[in-house]
Amino acid sequence: MNQLKVVATVVEKSVLRYTPAGIPIATATLIHDSKQEQAGGQRQVDFEVPAIAAGEISKRFLEIELGVSMIFTGFLARKNRNSKSLVFHVTDFQQSAIKVENETNLLD
Repeated sequence: MNQLKVVATVVEKSVLRYTPAGIPIATATLIHDSKQEQAGGQRQVDFEVPAIAAGEISKRFLEIELGVSMIFTGFLARKNRNSKSLVFHVTDFQQSAIKVENETNLLD
C-alpha cells in the first residue's frame, strides 16, 4: 500500500494546466512542521514536498489559500519514469483543525 496522509500548508501553487488528453492538473508546494515521537524521544520534523492534483480535484486544490492548514491524502510516485524525485499525488483534502506542528501519518 502506498498512502500518505499529512497535515501541511500550501506555500506555492501554479496555474491550472491540461494534459494532451484534457485532464486538468494543478501543482503546488506543501510544507509540514511537527514534533514526532521516536525511540522514546521527541524529533522535530519539517519538510517541503511538491504536490500534484489531477482531474476534478485540481480546481478545488488551487482554491486553497496560501498558509491554511489542510489534511492532504494521496500517494507518492516518481516525478517521471526516469526520475528519483518523488511527488505527492493528492487525491483528497480537507480543512484541518490541527495545527501543522502536530502530526504526520504514514500508512503502510
